[in-house]
Amino acid sequence: MEKLEFEVIIIGGSYSGLSAAMSLGRAIRKTLILDSNQPCNRQTPHSHNFITQDGFSPAQIAKAAKDQVSVYPTIQFMEDVVVSAVGEDYNFTVTTASGLQISAKKLLFATGVSDQLPDIPGLSSCWGISVIHCPYCHGYEYKDQPMGILSNDENTVDFSKLVFNWNKDLRVFTNGAPKFSTAQQQEISASNVTIIEKPIAGIEHVAGQLTGIRFLDGTLEKIDALYTRPPFVQHCLVPAEMGCEMDKRGYILTDDFKKTTIPGVYAAGDNISPMRSVANAVAAGSIAGAMINHELIMA
Repeated sequence: MEKLEFEVIIIGGSYSGLSAAMSLGRAIRKTLILDSNQPCNRQTPHSHNFITQDGFSPAQIAKAAKDQVSVYPTIQFMEDVVVSAVGEDYNFTVTTASGLQISAKKLLFATGVSDQLPDIPGLSSCWGISVIHCPYCHGYEYKDQPMGILSNDENTVDFSKLVFNWNKDLRVFTNGAPKFSTAQQQEISASNVTIIEKPIAGIEHVAGQLTGIRFLDGTLEKIDALYTRPPFVQHCLVPAEMGCEMDKRGYILTDDFKKTTIPGVYAAGDNISPMRSVANAVAAGSIAGAMINHELIMA
C-alpha cells in the first residue's frame, strides 16, 4: 500500500482548520485535512458576529470555506477520525479509525470541544437554537424578550450582568439551592434579576424553539430562550495523549503563534480558548497556518 505523506496534517475541518488550510494552500504546502464531519454547532440555524457572513448558517459558511480551500491543488480532504499520533517534529505518524497511517512534518489540532450538557429533558434538542451560550453570537435576535440563565456557580453574577444588557426581563434558574454566596444572590437580585431555585423537570419546546421551563412541582415559567455555559471536554483526546500541556480550565496550552508545548504540534480554535465564535476560530486558524509555513521555511 502506498504510504501517505504530507507536509502538514490538520485534524479538524471546521472553521479553524479550513482557515489554516487556506494559508497553507496559498503557501503551496501539501496538506491533508482529516475531519469527522461532526461540528459542535451543527444544530445552530444561524451564525452571527462574523463580518461578511452575519446571519448565514454554520453549514453555509463551512461549505463556502471548503469550496474556496479546495481550489488549491496541494490541499486534500479525508473524512476519518484520528485515534493516535506519535513521533517528533518533522516525523509524525497519525493513525485513523479506518486503519490508515499517515506521516507529516507538522500537525495542527483544530478539533474543538465537546459540551457536557446537563441531563435535563429537552435541553439537548434546543442546544444552539434557543438554548444558547453567547449573547454576542445570539443575543441580538432575542433582545427584549423574556429570557433565562441556567447557572449555579460563582460566575452567575457576571453572566447575569452581561445578559441583562440585552434582556431586562431576566431570571436565573439554579435548578436547586444556589451554590453561590448570599452576597452574590443579593447582587443578582439588586439588578432586578429574579432567582428561581426550584428543581427543573424539563425544557418545553417546539422543534428546538423553547417555550418554557417546567419544574418538578408542575409549574411552568415561560421564556423564549435560555443561556447556559456547560462544562466541556476536549473533543479529541490525542493532543493530551501526546503530552500537550493543558491549562487549568482544560484548554490546550499554546503561545501567541498557536504552538503547543510539543515542537511541531499546533492547536487552534475552540480547543484553546473560551472565546467561542466562528470569527475567533477563523483568526486562530489563519495564524496557525501562517506560522506552520514559516517554521517549514526556516527549517
